[in-house]
Amino acid sequence: MPEVSAALVKQLREKTGAGMMDCKRALDEAKGDLGEAEVILRKKGIAAATKRLARAARQGAIGSYVHTGSQLGVLVEVNCETDFVARTDGFQELVRDIAMQIAASDPKYLRREDVPAEVLDKEKEIARDRARAEGKPEKVLDKIVEGRLAKFYEEACLVDQPFIKDNTLTIDQLIRTMITKMQENISIARFVRFKVGEIAAAQSEEAAE
Repeated sequence: MPEVSAALVKQLREKTGAGMMDCKRALDEAKGDLGEAEVILRKKGIAAATKRLARAARQGAIGSYVHTGSQLGVLVEVNCETDFVARTDGFQELVRDIAMQIAASDPKYLRREDVPAEVLDKEKEIARDRARAEGKPEKVLDKIVEGRLAKFYEEACLVDQPFIKDNTLTIDQLIRTMITKMQENISIARFVRFKVGEIAAAQSEEAAE
């Protein structure tokens, strides 16, 4: 196998933030394929990030995004462990990216655990009734419901959504990648999405009922 060049190692380091030897090993494993090496590092980084998830994250930043025309806006709080990391360009970019994600993808919940039981029960009922209407056999209904719930989570829960800048990553995977890069626990604490006219529309619907 040909020797991996220093320029390729440098390119992978700049792209991923991983250490030089980690990049060299990943490129060796990927036989010099930069894209494959990035996937290898991503998988290893996500596994390593899990160890940091229990650490307290009490610093961070509140980010905002207002869409062109000022009809749509987002506030999001992203936490990390130290004020030093919170001030870095990488962390600030992450906060902006998450605010843009919320604006573009309109998640209703932060994570799966936040979905109310009654909403989940309704989604299961809809998925099961739809599968029956499609003529699916009873013995496979549970599997079908499970698959359709996964799709519901992907649309409704922020951390399950594909990242708008790289749909090979979920927001959860993006966060874990940044944990590895920043060497600190990072978490999304809360968010709110505003759209002009939403309150008036909701009040009109309530009045009509």
